[in-house]
Amino acid sequence: MSLIDVQNITVRANGQPILSNVDFRVEAGEIVTVVGPNGSGKSTLLKAIVGALKPQTGQITRAPGLRIGYVPQKLHIDPTLPLTVGRFLNLPHRVPLRTARSALAEAGAENLMDRQMSNLSGGQFQRVLLARALLNEPHLLILDEATQGLDQPGSAAFYQQIEQVRRDMGCGVLMVSHELHVVMAASDRVLCLNGHVCCEGKPEHVASAPEYRALFGTGTHGALALYRHEHNHTHDDGCDHDHSHDHSHEAAQ
Repeated sequence: MSLIDVQNITVRANGQPILSNVDFRVEAGEIVTVVGPNGSGKSTLLKAIVGALKPQTGQITRAPGLRIGYVPQKLHIDPTLPLTVGRFLNLPHRVPLRTARSALAEAGAENLMDRQMSNLSGGQFQRVLLARALLNEPHLLILDEATQGLDQPGSAAFYQQIEQVRRDMGCGVLMVSHELHVVMAASDRVLCLNGHVCCEGKPEHVASAPEYRALFGTGTHGALALYRHEHNHTHDDGCDHDHSHDHSHEAAQ
């Protein structure tokens, strides 16, 4: 059974359609990325999925007992407030120390427990937010443009961490992002949204689809290929990986 099954939903605001007849699903253990231009309904779709917004038509079916972990686009914390990472993870409810340490380790932030939230770098802050989302061992992890403000290496490292989380925990992942070349490379499936579903499928399929190129241009396909090429060289697991040499030449053009 799907973790989330979105069936023909339509969402309107002030009489204007934001989403029209949207169908898609997220299966256990897969990473799905939603891309689309500003105003395409990406955030509206997330709000509907987490139950913060009710569609006018259609329905959203969630797996029984579904636990969702959510990583927001940003979170403002008063820099004058003395708040360690450990205390932050205990808000609003105290969690066992072992649980907090495990979540930080899973997020690649195991050494940050005693650091002040106000002193964290952007990448460290996002990893702490990821750890917070992992505290309840979610079946579905949702990230809403979670790397906004990070540089490209920082974004790539963060999304590689998400791939590791998926491998370790077996959770499904639903991501929304503008960073096409990085996020699509980390995805099993991509949904291109512009008020409706323009196209859907594997990253390479979507990147070459006319509907996608009409929205984002043709350069993103090359960037995706180049990222795959570079990313596949970063593995240090003793396995042979497809280095996609032909694609890297296309990306350099």
